[in-house]
Amino acid sequence: MRIFSLDGHRTNVRTELAAGLTTFLTMAYIIFVQPQVLGAAGMNEGAVFTATCLASALGCFLMGLLANYPIAQAPLMGENFFFTYTVVLGMGVTWQRALALILISGLVFLVLTLTKMREALVNCVPASLKLAIAAGIGLFVALIGLQGAGLVIANPSTLVKLGPITAKPVLLALFGFGVTAALSVRKVRGAILAGILSTAVLGSCLGLVKFNGVFSAPPSLAPTFFKFDLTGLLSWNSASIVIIFLFMTLFDTLGTLVGVAVQAGLLVDGKLPRASRALLCDAVSTTAGACLGTSTVSSYIESATGVAQGGRTGLTAVTVGVLFLASLFFSPLVRSVSAGMALDARTFIHPVTAPALILVGALMMGVVKRIAWDDLTEGLPAFLTIATIPFTFNIADGIAAGFVSYPMLKACAGKGREVPALMWVLAAVFLLRYAFLA
Repeated sequence: MRIFSLDGHRTNVRTELAAGLTTFLTMAYIIFVQPQVLGAAGMNEGAVFTATCLASALGCFLMGLLANYPIAQAPLMGENFFFTYTVVLGMGVTWQRALALILISGLVFLVLTLTKMREALVNCVPASLKLAIAAGIGLFVALIGLQGAGLVIANPSTLVKLGPITAKPVLLALFGFGVTAALSVRKVRGAILAGILSTAVLGSCLGLVKFNGVFSAPPSLAPTFFKFDLTGLLSWNSASIVIIFLFMTLFDTLGTLVGVAVQAGLLVDGKLPRASRALLCDAVSTTAGACLGTSTVSSYIESATGVAQGGRTGLTAVTVGVLFLASLFFSPLVRSVSAGMALDARTFIHPVTAPALILVGALMMGVVKRIAWDDLTEGLPAFLTIATIPFTFNIADGIAAGFVSYPMLKACAGKGREVPALMWVLAAVFLLRYAFLA
């Protein structure tokens, strides 16, 4: 185990394995959620399941062996919703072309990682907008969860309304949220996964969830493997999508790396050693994930649970990778858990996995307290970003609202010099996007 320098990090094999198991339990919900989310875009859910497990395992192995960090990787929540509900369903882009755009973003991220442009891009976006994007996506994820639970349904008069909360599928979702929330406030490791599985068991007992078995050979990758549509990529619309994928990944990655590194005491003189290697792992994982057939792969903040368990080295991440590979043989269980059911003739819901989305959305909203609300030049663009994302059902529109309004409001307040030049360029890119779309 010299490759991980266990003695130098004051840890041992047993502690690292336990930390890896803990991290996996807290993030394994992605195995159930990812096929459902990308399935809504028209992708084969079995192939997405296999691609998710393989891409996650690859990312974990790279992070553990190349960067030696106890940080696991998997397809990101937020980016997967942007892929499905904004790019594919909202903009009408085929999922094959959307995968090609993720591939391009991964390659661009790879180039930026090997240059100094990565720091310039991250530093040009104000902290208030970074926080607002995370919070807005949190509301968006929660809204999808509320719809998936049947708690919010369409209404011609008011757009949405409270769903039939006495219907069995909705009651099942409420049970699942109650269990997940209760376990979370008790700080039980793997609370989200435990909530999903307990809801599935109750649903099976009530005859609402059809049990398809537990073990089988992994589903074929053929329906998604290298299924790229490379036409129509040279357009403002495609460029803006790539930029958003890129920025979302940059912010998520750096935020997770710094947050987990601080918790684990891995910073040296305030800097993160081997940061370029960690970012390189993200770039390679995203690129490989697109080739396999899944959305953006990056570092998971749930890795903090493994660090809390004592994980300090890449052996923790490698352990998570092994568990993702083992999950390949549980596809029937995943299909049972993620299956939807009809609430009525027009409404189809997912009461088993929806509670997890509501809780994840709530956790993502916690960053709003760090926004400078007393400064309108910071608070108003942040608010526009947070509100526009769920209200338009479009992450891109929310990010555009913030990126365009921020430099304009700063200029109106006589603070235009506070806005980096690159931020003005990005605002112009978004304006051109809407001009060409019109």
